[in-house]
Amino acid sequence: MINLRPLLRYPLVALATLVALAPVYWMLTISLKHEVDQFAVPPLWFSFTPTLEHYRDAFLTRNFGHYLITSTIVAVCSTFCALVIGTLGAYALARFQMPRRLDRKLSLWILSTRMFPPIVTAVPLFLMMRDLGLLNTRASLVILYTGFNLPFVVWMMRGFFLEVPRELEEAAMVDGDSRLGALRRVLLPLVAPGLAATAVFCLIISWNEFLFALVLTQTDAAMTLPVGIAGRVTQYEIKWGVMSAAGVVAMVPILIFALAVQKYLVRGLSLGAVKG
Repeated sequence: MINLRPLLRYPLVALATLVALAPVYWMLTISLKHEVDQFAVPPLWFSFTPTLEHYRDAFLTRNFGHYLITSTIVAVCSTFCALVIGTLGAYALARFQMPRRLDRKLSLWILSTRMFPPIVTAVPLFLMMRDLGLLNTRASLVILYTGFNLPFVVWMMRGFFLEVPRELEEAAMVDGDSRLGALRRVLLPLVAPGLAATAVFCLIISWNEFLFALVLTQTDAAMTLPVGIAGRVTQYEIKWGVMSAAGVVAMVPILIFALAVQKYLVRGLSLGAVKG
């Protein structure tokens, strides 16, 4: 009997890839089309004259360049803070035994904070930031995104630390190193794939977040790229070309970062990040 599974595997992979990349290709073509070509029937998939006017309009005439800088600063800073704080918390939960298995319960409680719908906390967080005088600032977004990413970082990194034998850091401490030194010089290089995988997810979450950036920012001073793109939808017109051009540019930083850490990302996702 002929085994059809290998024969079906590649067509199914090709179909899934086509479905995943079709919206990206459509957005790319819209960003390069004249407005008259964007609404052509039937759609012009390949035969159109490309133009860069939408990119010029987005980043020279409008403030999308400023939105891009703000998104980059907020995403990078919040990801870095979440990784530093979350890694230390995950290490403590993985290495220090607490009475009545409290360490496992704490891990579940920390992760459970991600189960709340974000809209539930929008109003309380708005009032808190207003009282602190942080409305319409990048600092408010960095603080919020760090808090949102912390449960995910703790959950992921705890699993990676559990995969590393205790004897390695104990040997380093016997040789005179401190616990923090053993963490920095022995454990962190071993869990580098996990850090890369976690960083990619945190960066994507911070980069694409829309709700709280919309609630906490009202002017261009701290507005992020997703909010700026959505602002091109008005009651009078929708700037499809400008929005598509900004969307294409918004994909580039995340894509470059993901490709740069690709080898660590693949290893990190298969290193038992959901253990325990």
